Amino acid sequence: MGKKIGLGGVFCLASGAMISSGLFVLPGLAHALAGPAVVFSYFLAGLLAATGMLSVAEIITAMPRAGGDYFYITRTLGPAAGTVAGLLSWFSLALKGSFALIGIGAFSRLIVPLDPLITGLICLVVFVLLNLAGSKKATLFQIVLVSVLLVLMTLYVLWGADRVRVDAFSPFAPQGWDAVLATSGLVFVSYGGLLNVASVAEEVKDPGRNIHLGMILSLTVVMIFYLSMVFVTSGVLGPEILDNSLTPISDGAQTFWGKPGLLIMSVAATLAFVSTANSGVMSASRYLLALSRDELLPGFFGRLSRRSSIPYIAILITGGFMGASLFLGLEGLVKAASTVLILANLLANVCVIILRESRLLNYRPKFLAPLYPWLQLMGVAGFVVLLLEMGWQALLTSLLLVSCGLVFYWLYGRVKSEREYALIHLVERVLDKELAKGVLESELKQIVKERDELCQDQFDDVVEKAVVLDIEGPLDREKLFSLLAGAAHQMLDMDEEACLKELHQKEEHGSSVMLSGVGVSDLLVNRNGVFQMVAVRSRNGIDLGHGAGSEHAFFLIISSMDRRNSYLQTIGALAQVVQDQLFEHRWMKARDSRGLRDLLILGDRRRVCTVSFPGTA
Repeated sequence: MGKKIGLGGVFCLASGAMISSGLFVLPGLAHALAGPAVVFSYFLAGLLAATGMLSVAEIITAMPRAGGDYFYITRTLGPAAGTVAGLLSWFSLALKGSFALIGIGAFSRLIVPLDPLITGLICLVVFVLLNLAGSKKATLFQIVLVSVLLVLMTLYVLWGADRVRVDAFSPFAPQGWDAVLATSGLVFVSYGGLLNVASVAEEVKDPGRNIHLGMILSLTVVMIFYLSMVFVTSGVLGPEILDNSLTPISDGAQTFWGKPGLLIMSVAATLAFVSTANSGVMSASRYLLALSRDELLPGFFGRLSRRSSIPYIAILITGGFMGASLFLGLEGLVKAASTVLILANLLANVCVIILRESRLLNYRPKFLAPLYPWLQLMGVAGFVVLLLEMGWQALLTSLLLVSCGLVFYWLYGRVKSEREYALIHLVERVLDKELAKGVLESELKQIVKERDELCQDQFDDVVEKAVVLDIEGPLDREKLFSLLAGAAHQMLDMDEEACLKELHQKEEHGSSVMLSGVGVSDLLVNRNGVFQMVAVRSRNGIDLGHGAGSEHAFFLIISSMDRRNSYLQTIGALAQVVQDQLFEHRWMKARDSRGLRDLLILGDRRRVCTVSFPGTA
């Protein structure tokens, strides 16, 4: 799939998915429960959302793949948990999109006298067609929507601030601060769209930079608007009107703009629901794509269009489900979908802890969530409280949905897909037993290469073909050189005694190179076209006998005279890789020769790649 979404697209996708019923409908109900202190409810919910957002941002910059939380939960907790998370996240996002369509119909009726159901269905068809046209067009549409929406919201705050009545804030917390805390659970869904970005991460340009910046910027801006608009609305309407209003922002605008204000903010509300519904189609469909790729859903769900590489079957199925949802009474299911959202945030924090503690060498996020692990532990505790606040009916419905997901996995996915996941690596580390096969490390390596757009240069080639010697016991100079000479003999049928003699002579003349505590030597051969490498790891250290301490890594480069430029480039690449402060730690922690090769290939260095021009061989 093409990378067509930039920083602006990430910001608008997340912001547009958040700004909907949480702002244009929910403040009235929330104010009735908490009073003017509902502003603190939105603030606390935003802080809690930040814990999940920062954890998701870390994981997604390490694994920018379609499917959002499904993808990283599968790679962290296993395919059973991933299948349930993927199906429920798809269900939750699609259902939220359906209710956004209902909101479009309800608010647009104030402007155009058309049946809300018909309006919602017409808009759904438009959104599906937009997404079928390509993510770039759908994202551009989202950017325009959110830009207009933010302008209207800014005007509302600026004009309304002068009309705020101080007496409207007394009493400030009439139901007590417990009610304010409980209301945080209700309004938390206002921040739910923030994680939509994770589902389209594969289509984001420069994901290591744009994903976390876009998510942080989006939460900051939207949180400021939530607090300021709820504050203004509380101050201009007062509890006598606000507590009974299902259109609080539109009613607030009417108090200082008159009838035009009602219409303007009804347009803003409609745009907000439009952006939520559009992003719902885009985000939810990617879950079906990701499940299909991993053979946890039938293959046709993951079919891509030839022209725009869009998962058209997944988009059509998502659109069909959203359309069918418009005819059902789903209030109870929507509350259950909210618990799914809270659970997704909770699992994001859990996944960060498992991924870090599993010590996967190829887990290389571009962004690290701060205050680890305290931020994640506080987030988990907070989300558990919110889940309990949702009530037993929502929890029971959610448990039923989880059970359905597990049954589907048991009947279909279990026999179709086997996958290695980070929890196995953590258990392996705790029990000191080898359980994993390195499949996850290989997948993460490929993801990093695609994320950073790493080309395959000659250093990669020589590392892939290198002989890797992984030695448990200590090595002195004599043993090391004997091993290297033996490897050269096996690789190139070189005279073992002559190799051993030359290595000793180079060491005696001080021609071996030391790079940041790593030893490097070379052998020159008389034949042409020879370029090979031997890499040695000694877990107990290599004593070369020159009083500089013991090294754990040594590299022998074998080349012919016509490949001396390759030798110099390889020395330069090694110098850059081993200068990483974490190199020695990662070198010692690599599980096998494959891990050692990955460490060298993924090391931070300037790559020298061949560029092919038209007409050249």
